[in-house]
Amino acid sequence: LIRGQRVQDAVTVLTQTPKRASGPVGKVLASAVANAENNHNASARNLVIESVLVGPGPTLKRFRPRAQGRAFPIRKRTSHITVVLRDEEIKTKSSKAATKASSTDKTEAAKSVAAAELASSDSPRSQAALAASATAEPAETKTDKANKEAK
Repeated sequence: LIRGQRVQDAVTVLTQTPKRASGPVGKVLASAVANAENNHNASARNLVIESVLVGPGPTLKRFRPRAQGRAFPIRKRTSHITVVLRDEEIKTKSSKAATKASSTDKTEAAKSVAAAELASSDSPRSQAALAASATAEPAETKTDKANKEAK
């Protein structure tokens, strides 16, 4: 309901939605915005909701007395709500770099991205893969072979 929206729009949607979960999700969203402003010096105007995750939390187990001395279990379930925010300014800066990369040769950009990913890990296997990817040539397709034979 609020994924991908700006924080101000999401708060408006949550306050106008007549669902029971909109109250707790709104509180978690307000807390996430306060954490982003305080801990990461982000502006609330630039924040966008990346994802909202709800998972099971601890269950409180209680018992109700029933007829003939029996007990009936009552499970009071709880949940963990996680709101992930992203700063829109950072995304616009990275999209400009991606635009420059798309204007260059796509295979070179793909090789450099793969090389950067492999270089980030220090295992010998990844270093060998990095060396192999730097020297690997693109594979010939069936169309390329047919064109060579036709000439």
